[in-house]
Amino acid sequence: MGEDKGKRDSVEMSMKGCRTNNGFVQNEDIPEQDPDPGSRDTPQSNAASIPVPEEAEPKAVQPYAGMPKEVLFQFSSQARYRVPREILFWLTVVSVFLLIGATIAIIAISPKCLDWWQAGPMYQIYPRSFKDSDKDGNGDLKGIQEKLDYIADLHIKTIWISSFYKSSLKDFRYGVEDFQEIDPIFGTMKDFENLVAAIHDKGLKLIIDFIPNHTSDKHPWFQSSRTRSGKYTDYYIWHNCTHENGVTIPPSNWLSVYGNSSWHFDEVRKQCYFHQFLKEQPDLNFRNPAVQEEIKEIIQFWLSKGVDGFSFDAVKFILEAKDLRNEIQVNTSQIPDTITQYTELYHDFTTTQVGLHDIIRGFRQIMDQYSREPGRYRFMGTEASAESIEKTMMYYGLPFIQEADFPFNNYFTTLDSLSGHAVHKIIMSWMENMPEGKWPNWMTGGPQTTRLTSRLGTQYINSMNMLLLTLPGTPITYYGEEIGMRDISITNFDESYDANTLLSKSPMQWDNSSNAGFSEGNHTWLPTNSDYHTVNVEVQKAQPSSALRLYQDLSLLHAEEMLLSRGWFCLLRADSHSVVYTRELDGIDKVFIMVLNFGESLTLLNLQEIISDLPTKLRVRLSTNSASKGSEVDTHAIALEMGEGLILEHSTRTLLHNQAAFRDKCFVSNRACYSSTLDILYSLC
Repeated sequence: MGEDKGKRDSVEMSMKGCRTNNGFVQNEDIPEQDPDPGSRDTPQSNAASIPVPEEAEPKAVQPYAGMPKEVLFQFSSQARYRVPREILFWLTVVSVFLLIGATIAIIAISPKCLDWWQAGPMYQIYPRSFKDSDKDGNGDLKGIQEKLDYIADLHIKTIWISSFYKSSLKDFRYGVEDFQEIDPIFGTMKDFENLVAAIHDKGLKLIIDFIPNHTSDKHPWFQSSRTRSGKYTDYYIWHNCTHENGVTIPPSNWLSVYGNSSWHFDEVRKQCYFHQFLKEQPDLNFRNPAVQEEIKEIIQFWLSKGVDGFSFDAVKFILEAKDLRNEIQVNTSQIPDTITQYTELYHDFTTTQVGLHDIIRGFRQIMDQYSREPGRYRFMGTEASAESIEKTMMYYGLPFIQEADFPFNNYFTTLDSLSGHAVHKIIMSWMENMPEGKWPNWMTGGPQTTRLTSRLGTQYINSMNMLLLTLPGTPITYYGEEIGMRDISITNFDESYDANTLLSKSPMQWDNSSNAGFSEGNHTWLPTNSDYHTVNVEVQKAQPSSALRLYQDLSLLHAEEMLLSRGWFCLLRADSHSVVYTRELDGIDKVFIMVLNFGESLTLLNLQEIISDLPTKLRVRLSTNSASKGSEVDTHAIALEMGEGLILEHSTRTLLHNQAAFRDKCFVSNRACYSSTLDILYSLC
């Protein structure tokens, strides 16, 4: 028995020493337990009784799956395993550093990306005249939401909605009664929130109008100010005035924009208050810090609603001189008592005062606070109507102190007749005076100006849209200009309305149904234009030669071609009839040549005299005449009808902005070069 037991123990010990490996070892990670030193059958004593074979050479043993750590270490320390492992390690380290370095280098040489307000056109809407959703004859916020697909089809990037605040709608400069409420004509705050969400769902952005200069005389602030209630006492500009023979003698000769004195006597407070516009629109006192804080809170309110930016209107009127010095007469020999028109005085004490730009920078700081969220930059534009070009450029800010992203450029809206020289003058005036690195913009219509077609004629609608969408910067279109809508004649309206604003702008013409598809109601707040049967969206969608189809083609080209979105602009020639300019970008062997005839007759143009080494034939990429699209023209003699425009495509490596003869005629806001090999833009040109 004892002998058999000894044999069995010996066999079991032998099996432990040479057990079979089946691909894994159970419990191999469980550490061995120290044996009980008092035990008689300890592993040490058993091992001592068994002869241990001589250890084999490491190279004679092959690695196997599940080998214990002791065996694994024997193999991993060998050179043939250690060296490749170290090589792979250092290759990984070097690759990581190279990748980091390449990323830093690409970031360092990459130009700044275009922001959303630079990447495509803006589309300005007056909501009361765009689309009526509830059959009351007034356009509203829901109506805008219904037409978002149409706006997206125009390749618009930003929707700009004019004032919709609770207001008496006086002058449409908006005597606002509550800056934080939607006027019931346009809908509710919920309608606005839904519109913002829908706009963003379409990948579009929204900016809104805001006029901080004045309120309505029905605003609670004014009602409290006229009774001298608490902090509101000095929210407006009050001064004593006298009365002689029943006539109010104002404290100064300052005039309203609409004529006559800008001072109005208030029977409640027994003082005169100042108004630069209508007497129903008293000016706020921006020298009162509490007023500035109120305005900032209003800006924050709308930004928190999801608005992507503001157009600050009438900003040059925000401050007036502290004293009440009379403004200087334009005609010094004119009898002072006969001066009633705004243009009869210089307005050195009531516009663009010292401290104005500090206030605007305060607005900018709020925008910047809300721009910290990635991808949510907040845009700021300022209206600088009737300012000199030098004063307009001041709204861009200083090199290290930003104000507006751009002041709105409405100089084209002042043209009542067209010529090549007139267009050239406006373009060069802006491009030569714009601060370095700033972004231009262009608009051909707006709520305060006669429609483009009514001012210049139907024959120029296509050439002006071609100009608008091929100039450098952001194009801005007022609703209806894309289909060539005309003004209407207005009669029998209350005299408080200003005929130079929106009253000549009939509702948007959508189709040839009743009320031009604007409203299903029995009446509309303004009559529709008599030409709506032929000038409307649905008709022009089906016409290859329509203004709408050309606008869509131009805006698509603007979206797809870097030459137009961020390339160089070279204005080559302008005469009484034509304007010629190019768009080009380093690294792209293609140039667009724009040729537009703003004259009143047929023009023959020899491009060979302007640009050397041109081919005899050039392809027409787009034309105001749809039949010419894709054809070729003879560059020695390009025939242009009145109002005709061409975009010619030229393949060349010789770019004009690199030539000394054209350097003073070429401009770029953010210089960039294109690498076709890497398909990237870089700034180290």
